[in-house]
Amino acid sequence: MDQGLRRGSSRETTVCSSEERSKSEAEASEQGLYGPSSLGAEPRSPPPSTRFSRLADSFRARSPRLYNVADRVVKYIRGPRPKVDLPNPVPLLGRMYNFKGRRFTIALEPGIIRLTRPLTTTWLFVLLVAAYIISFSFLVRAQWYTTPATSFVDCTSVYWTKDAGCGLDGSLCAPFSNSSFDFRCPAQCSSVVLQNPHLVGDESLDFVPLLVGGGDIQKTYRADSFICASAVQAGLFSDSTGGCASINLVGNFTNYLPTTAFGLSSIGFPSVFPMSFRFSPSNVLTHCTDLRTPALAFNILITCLLFLVLRPKAIVMWWCLVCIGFWHIALFSQPQATPPPLDVAFGAFLPALFVCYGFWRVAVRFTLPLFANAPFEAMIWYLAPYWTGVLTNLTMDQIPIDRLTAADIKQQPGGVVALVIIVLILLVMVVNQMRVIRKTGWLPYYFMWYILGGLVTMVLALASGLQFRLHHYIISMALFPGVGFPTRLSAIYQGFLLGMFLNDVAAFGFDSILQTAASLVGDGTTGSPLPTFLTNSTTYNASITLANQTISWSGMPTAIATQGWNGFALLVDDVEVYMGTALDYSLAALEAGLPHFFRLAYAMGGTPGDFTMPATLWPNGTWVDPLPGAS
Repeated sequence: MDQGLRRGSSRETTVCSSEERSKSEAEASEQGLYGPSSLGAEPRSPPPSTRFSRLADSFRARSPRLYNVADRVVKYIRGPRPKVDLPNPVPLLGRMYNFKGRRFTIALEPGIIRLTRPLTTTWLFVLLVAAYIISFSFLVRAQWYTTPATSFVDCTSVYWTKDAGCGLDGSLCAPFSNSSFDFRCPAQCSSVVLQNPHLVGDESLDFVPLLVGGGDIQKTYRADSFICASAVQAGLFSDSTGGCASINLVGNFTNYLPTTAFGLSSIGFPSVFPMSFRFSPSNVLTHCTDLRTPALAFNILITCLLFLVLRPKAIVMWWCLVCIGFWHIALFSQPQATPPPLDVAFGAFLPALFVCYGFWRVAVRFTLPLFANAPFEAMIWYLAPYWTGVLTNLTMDQIPIDRLTAADIKQQPGGVVALVIIVLILLVMVVNQMRVIRKTGWLPYYFMWYILGGLVTMVLALASGLQFRLHHYIISMALFPGVGFPTRLSAIYQGFLLGMFLNDVAAFGFDSILQTAASLVGDGTTGSPLPTFLTNSTTYNASITLANQTISWSGMPTAIATQGWNGFALLVDDVEVYMGTALDYSLAALEAGLPHFFRLAYAMGGTPGDFTMPATLWPNGTWVDPLPGAS
């Protein structure tokens, strides 16, 4: 199997269509950068008089030393002429070694091949593929289809949505009490965190699970807490297995206490909130254990057997990795919803197959087949990075970068440092891969295409009205062509890039490379104008009882009104209590002896914009002005 020769022939036809082209390149390389390598020698046949050649001759005559340096640099970057193929890797565990004058042989790879040869027949492979599909289907059924679909909740499910999401006085989220619901949570919800700052009273939470309360003896949580993380903290089930419980709405509650349990910490809220919940074990739901960990162990075992025992052709092995990784992500490790929507998964699967065939054509067919005589090595080089990429949501969970946008990186603590470290690691890898490519003589060809891709990316990034989003699947597609070489590092890169590609596509689909600012913000601030409180620490009169107090705010400037804003929205203790055009609000309905928090926003057609930071009124009558900025 002379795969290296096939590789060289395939690529040579892309640039050089004949042996004469290679010979002419060799003759040209002997003559230097633009002509003869010796300043005093005359070329055998004068090149055509072109503007470029005249400039080159002029440059050589004026600065011969600099010209020679440039000539050597260009020759080094260009690599050998004619182009050459890299040698095929020799199995590390199937060769002879010399050590201190003694020769010994490690024959692990030949032993594996000899022992498993009877198991590599086509009919056995087809039979085992059918058995795998049936077994995997039973796992999927046990995971999703033995529990009522209506009982599943996501890791971010809540009863009360952020800011004014529940409407005036929370009417859209009623009932507040005397209601219960048996639910099932997936595993690993403790690692699901807020992606934008979230205010609870005057305390801002970000990049942590949203947990408010749970510290009292009955473990009462505010209704905007993440249900699944709250249940884990309350001890209803383990985060690693997920589980079922019953949630009971208990309505109004005052003074939510913070607590820490099972690796999760909640914050307190010292005021009153109209909706709360507590947990109890579920006596209705069964088959509640999340099977993603057993499914992962099963799929890892299957992929190891593919490399070590069944050893199908390289193209068949590639499609097995693509299909196993995609459906493990879509159905177990990172489904797009609970239960997973199969129509959405199949909608992403077919385009993913097309892209993965492109990966095979540009890179994998030049590397994976060369490890046919080293199945154990191939398993190590491909599967370890492959599963690392497939499980990117877990393996990269501690890296403080989630979305590759400037705002997100600046917002996350340690995001800039993490980005610098990642860029440095990538730079080392890229430089090393460039060194490998230069040895073959293909570096200028790759330079041309990557520079062209960079220019296209720059144009897209500067497109008016849209923001450039570098998704993980795009990174994989961009880097795959550069790792199609017969080296062990190329095999490692291919495994990781495939896993990362599948993780992004199966979990999120083929999101656009250009997205609107609103789609990236999510529930974050939008940059809308902010109103101003007239009541402040100077004007507030603490001698007046709370029942007779009124807070006020400035009227709407004409410049803002012309943008379409036509009213105000007021949050008191994180609940929308007013929507209209008035410029004041009575505090008579508030409970005395508790702190209260006020946030104000302009409204357009009944929809509020960004709210201010909270102004705080403490029980002793102290008014604390809001900090600048939106919340």
